[in-house]
Amino acid sequence: MAAYTRLQFYHILSETGLMPLFYHPDPETAFQITAACYRGGARTIEFTNRGDFAHEVFGDLQKRVQKELPGMVLGAGSIPDAGTASLYMQLGAGFIVSPVLSEEVAKTCNRRKIAYLPGCSTLTEIAKAEEMGCEVVKLFPGEMFGPSFVKGLKGPMRWTSVMVTGGVEPTEASIREWFDAGVFCVGIGSRLISSELMDQKQFDHLEKTVANVISWIKQVRSCI
Repeated sequence: MAAYTRLQFYHILSETGLMPLFYHPDPETAFQITAACYRGGARTIEFTNRGDFAHEVFGDLQKRVQKELPGMVLGAGSIPDAGTASLYMQLGAGFIVSPVLSEEVAKTCNRRKIAYLPGCSTLTEIAKAEEMGCEVVKLFPGEMFGPSFVKGLKGPMRWTSVMVTGGVEPTEASIREWFDAGVFCVGIGSRLISSELMDQKQFDHLEKTVANVISWIKQVRSCI
C-alpha cells in the first residue's frame, strides 16, 4: 500500500517541480541512484517498467526507500495496462505514470486513490484525462512539441497542470524555458541519469545536478 496519499504526492511534486526517472536492473545501483537524487533534494522519483523482473527490483527498492529515505515518494512508470498498474500498486507505488492515456489504468488508480499521470499529446487527450480525474498530465514526448505548445494550451486551459517528459535538459536555460511556458513540473530521464552515469556510478555528480535543477526551478518560479 502506498505510504502517501495522492494529495500528499501532488503537494510534494509541486514543492520540487522535478521528477527524475530511470530504470536499472540491479537493486543496489537503483537504490544508490535514488539516494543521490534524494540527497540532491528530489522527493519523487519514477522507476520505469522497462526490463524483465522490473517489478521485483521495484519491490526491493521500495522497501529500502521507506526505511532509509523518509519523505521520498517512489512511483512506477511505463505502465501500459491496469494489470501492471495493480501489480506495482500492490508493491507500494505512490503514483503511476503511462506513456499513453488509458481509461482502465485511470479507473484502477482511482479505486485505490493513487495518482495517475498519463501521457498525452493533444488537447483532446488532455481534456479526456482531466475528465477521468487526472490532476497532472504528462506531455510526451516533449521534444516533439516544445515550450510553445505548453504556452499555447495554457491559454484556453489555464487549469491544466502539465509535467513535460522528454526534451528537458538539466540546464538553467532549458528549465527556465519550460517553466516560463507554464509547466507544473518536469520529468527528466536519460539526460539526467544517463547510462554512462549509472555504469560509472557517478552518484555525487547526479546529486549535484539534481540540486542545481531544483535550485533553478525555484529561481524561475520566484519570478513568475
